[in-house]
Amino acid sequence: MKRKIAVFLTGTLLCASLAGCSGDAPTAARDGETAEGGLNIRVILNTTASEYWGYVKAGAEAYGAENEGVSVEVIGPASETSYDEQNNLIETSLSSGQYDGLVLSALQPDSVRTLIAGTELPIVAVNTRVDADEIISFVGTGNEEAAAEGARAAVEAARAAGWEDITAIEIAGPQGDVTVEQRFAGFQKGIEEAGGDFLEDEVQYANSVADLAVTAMEGIMQNHPEGVAIILCHNDDMAIAAARTAAGNSAYENTIFCGFDGIQSACEAILEGTETMSVAQDAYGMGYTAVETCVKAINGEEVEPVIDTGCSIVTSENAQEHLDTLKGYLA
Repeated sequence: MKRKIAVFLTGTLLCASLAGCSGDAPTAARDGETAEGGLNIRVILNTTASEYWGYVKAGAEAYGAENEGVSVEVIGPASETSYDEQNNLIETSLSSGQYDGLVLSALQPDSVRTLIAGTELPIVAVNTRVDADEIISFVGTGNEEAAAEGARAAVEAARAAGWEDITAIEIAGPQGDVTVEQRFAGFQKGIEEAGGDFLEDEVQYANSVADLAVTAMEGIMQNHPEGVAIILCHNDDMAIAAARTAAGNSAYENTIFCGFDGIQSACEAILEGTETMSVAQDAYGMGYTAVETCVKAINGEEVEPVIDTGCSIVTSENAQEHLDTLKGYLA
């Protein structure tokens, strides 16, 4: 039975007239045949070399496994800073004539907008928005509001931990990245709305990797020997690394370390008391729904321009349940 995914649909209906595809696209896409006629969907992610993107990959592949006649191929560059590699993958996919539709998570939305300009191949953006007419739908988390929700929860947790002066510093991903900017805005919004002080001028950019988060956390502790109430991180790998770096520093004993993504390692770190909380995206649901949306568009069905797959806050109270769910996706 097809897996049912709860999503929040926003925006107005977009009528997709997608009978044609670029290049020598397969006849199924040109003639508007159903998926049973055989569709090839390529999914290009930020990378496939991380746990989070592994869930997106698993969701995309699950749709193909559950729907006869839909072939799903998932690829991605070596890392989330391999911009040229991803651009080459996109160019090759568009020019190959082998695919009926693309699902794409853009590392550089501006570059991707240029690369896809003029194509008639149905393209669904997943995880990261691309402002281009060629994108028929965006499937993912509303990053700003999700980050704001996490920040508000972090302020509440900081107060419960005894902090009176609630300051927050963010350890961010690559500077200039659209998703990074959205989460930055959300973290700031949530902290300030909840009565905390977001130290905007002290954001540490760490390219979404743990090693740089360690360096960033060391700098924060040096600059704030008195402690900081909340450390907000662009992803869980950085939150875990920052928390472990601060372990043993009494000034940071009650600091709230809030990550983003809600991956297995985060759940485990929350259960062991290292990371405090995480903003969990439905990465599996993103992958599944993005491919489903692409297939609907190819077959001439109306699709929503924005499909928000939502978020949840993982804490010590629900981390085990969330962990069990994630393990089931990759089983």
